[in-house]
Amino acid sequence: MTSNRTLSDTLFMGFVYIGLGALSITTLLPLLQAITISLSPPDVVNSYGFHLLPTKLDFSGYERVFQYDIIWTAYGNTIMRTLLGTAITLVLTFLGAYPLSKRTLPNRKLWTGVVVLTMFFSGGMIPSYLLIRNIGIMNSIWALVLPGAVSAFMLLIVRNFIAALPESLEESAKIDGANDIVVLFRIVLPLSLPIIATVGLYSGVSHWNAWFDSMIYIQDEHKQVLQMILRRILLEGQDVSAESGSGVHAQAVNTETVKMAALVVSVLPILCVYPFLQKYFVKGTLMGSIKG
Repeated sequence: MTSNRTLSDTLFMGFVYIGLGALSITTLLPLLQAITISLSPPDVVNSYGFHLLPTKLDFSGYERVFQYDIIWTAYGNTIMRTLLGTAITLVLTFLGAYPLSKRTLPNRKLWTGVVVLTMFFSGGMIPSYLLIRNIGIMNSIWALVLPGAVSAFMLLIVRNFIAALPESLEESAKIDGANDIVVLFRIVLPLSLPIIATVGLYSGVSHWNAWFDSMIYIQDEHKQVLQMILRRILLEGQDVSAESGSGVHAQAVNTETVKMAALVVSVLPILCVYPFLQKYFVKGTLMGSIKG
């Protein structure tokens, strides 16, 4: 019985690893192809098939992208949006989750139900647009960071994480004279680094990849985020080569090379940050979902 169980477990784990390996390959191959095209000269790209590595190295596509001034402006806007939006999300999420985690909170189930209700119903795009316009934050960074400042899902995850912490820690602190604010910032927050990383990574990736709200609320091109500029380059056929260079050298750069270079430039920062926070992301999500 034991040997059969071991064999079945081994087969199961083998299928799991094969499936994960296949999923990893299907995820990495498009990225490698984009990097390869971005580093290839125009004559190679024009007759290009599928290659994992470039046969020749040519950085002219990146030169055209870096000479495109609006890319740097959009980079700054995206970095500002990501940092500001993530900071606001962390503060508001923890300030909302901490009282909801307390069993002594009056009408605790009612307030939790109100939070859960927002996960299933929303005002819609037109009411949201009218609200943003009427409160006077159109065409500003606040229109990008305030509407989605608090995620109901992440609020509940943080609430469950805090509720799972030992109550004896807070009780001993209150015996020494600490109030709820001191307990939150000196005891709960230091013990909540996994869930902080989880919320920060979730919010940061969301803000970095967002473009739809920028298309709706931002009219000034110099206030647009990086992903919106990337969308114009990839989908609307905006010619970066013609705008960032001149003469024969500008025409020598293949359009696909420039597009892939812009794509790599836009995703590279978040790819560098994600691996360092991934372990906290998994740990925080699992621990925050144990207790309902």
